[in-house]
Amino acid sequence: MLNNTQNLKLKFFLFVCTLPLFHFGQMEAQWVPPLDIPIQLSGTFGEFRSNHFHAGLDIRTQGRQGLKVKSVQNGWVNRIRVSTTGYGKALYIQHYDGTTSVYAHLKKFAPKIEAYVKERQYQKESFTIHLFPKSEVLKIEAGELVGFSGNTGGSYGPHLHFEVRNSSNQNPINPMEYPLEIKDSQRPQIQNLYIYNGIHPDSKKKEFPLVKKNDSVYTTAGIYTGGKISVGLRLFDRQDLSYNKNGIYKAKVRLNGIPQFEMKMDEISFNDSKYINLLIDYKEYAQKKRRIQRFISHSEQKTTFLEGEKTNGEMEISPGKSYQIMIEVSDYVGNTSYVEAYITGTDPPLKFTEKLDSIDPSKDYLFDFDDKSVYFPQNSFYDAIPLKVENAENELIVGENHYPLQKPFEIQFQIPDQDSLKNSQSFIAKLNSKGKPYFFSNQKKEDSWIGKSKILGRFTLSRDSVAPKIKPLNFKNKQWLSSFNYLRVKLTDDYSGIKSYRGEINGKWIRFEYEPKNNTLIYDFNDLSFKESLHQLTIEAEDRVGNVSKLEMEFYRKTEKGG
Repeated sequence: MLNNTQNLKLKFFLFVCTLPLFHFGQMEAQWVPPLDIPIQLSGTFGEFRSNHFHAGLDIRTQGRQGLKVKSVQNGWVNRIRVSTTGYGKALYIQHYDGTTSVYAHLKKFAPKIEAYVKERQYQKESFTIHLFPKSEVLKIEAGELVGFSGNTGGSYGPHLHFEVRNSSNQNPINPMEYPLEIKDSQRPQIQNLYIYNGIHPDSKKKEFPLVKKNDSVYTTAGIYTGGKISVGLRLFDRQDLSYNKNGIYKAKVRLNGIPQFEMKMDEISFNDSKYINLLIDYKEYAQKKRRIQRFISHSEQKTTFLEGEKTNGEMEISPGKSYQIMIEVSDYVGNTSYVEAYITGTDPPLKFTEKLDSIDPSKDYLFDFDDKSVYFPQNSFYDAIPLKVENAENELIVGENHYPLQKPFEIQFQIPDQDSLKNSQSFIAKLNSKGKPYFFSNQKKEDSWIGKSKILGRFTLSRDSVAPKIKPLNFKNKQWLSSFNYLRVKLTDDYSGIKSYRGEINGKWIRFEYEPKNNTLIYDFNDLSFKESLHQLTIEAEDRVGNVSKLEMEFYRKTEKGG
């Protein structure tokens, strides 16, 4: 049976075969790399990230912003998003072969796209915006400038996030299928082998150090165990000229030559990410931030990248018998490393058993206290786990933060104080490992605050009474600014965080670009023209519990430039 990627390739092949020969050559020449510099990766397709699989390639931009980003094929812009989180400034271009390319974390768009976006931002009076242009509005040719690389949104350094998607279902496809010319002669590097007593998220494990048998094979001392087991590895892959520790492309696990697990990252679905925490040692990651990749699958899992007979990676080891486990991991160009381990079967060790306070994931659970409650809807968890909910004096202790959740659960705190101001400034906070509270998304309903979380742990009712701070960075009150290109303002909030902001000049909304990583607002004077000299600047900001601050200043500027 053909998968979606193969179907897409077949449709494209049949389509191309119906075209004149000269046109085929034109189409072959149309695919160009998105950057002019040599392609080096800081992130690979399908690698494991926090709560999601990486949907594209992170291409290094030499530590710089502002590199020209080009469309890889002919097409048209069918989606534009400007956000202070996630992909930041992102562009989606649909192509005639049934794919869509995505360019994210851009500093700015190409001039014709920037003008289209800016006009609609002023219409909506919003910097953040989500647009879906019609096919005839922004047509793009292969190699045409579409933007400039940046560091916007949830980016941790300058780079271009580049994706290719199947336009029909929006499934990301591995961009390595295209001619990117990435130098890679390095095999995946394997650090440790782990044997688990089963595939449950709470399975116990034992670590086995590895030694290199030769350039491609790792091995370990003899292993003695029994019963049902599964395997995991700490590993990473690198490309030439890059020091980033990236993910692998393909893995196979065999027991005495018989396949037990197989995965290949050609295509993923965004729905796959709901299972990602089952494919790592979640407890290890939650407590130590070390990622161990487990080669298992869940009974409910329907991920696009699983191959073969969809076996779940659980292996039965019988007493007195000998076994060979072979784990094969590869990168996209075929560099391969192997782990070879030999097991002698023994009587099964102590297995994981469900405690009396284990919960059944197929049921709803409500823990109701006088002034607090916790509600787990059906299928919040993947498997039965031991769960303890404690009502402490000022907090709720909800289980231990090493069990992955499939769905968010609901926490509710009644507001004890009748003071309306205190009530409006309250919110549910999650306590980190050091007991420090931080805000997470929640809302007030009548006399209670309700929040949702996909992470177990400690929660408390907290209060934020301090409004955001607004501070000019490059100008002062009543200053002449005729030679200035930009206004720069620092916007900070020490607790619950910024919910919204608004800037005006002479009572008219202006487009302040907001970059939360740097706590900066930037206004480009080219956006508007001025005929008078004296101008009133107003900036208002609100945090996530409703505290509001306002800055009012005057400045002088006289120019006919802009639009």
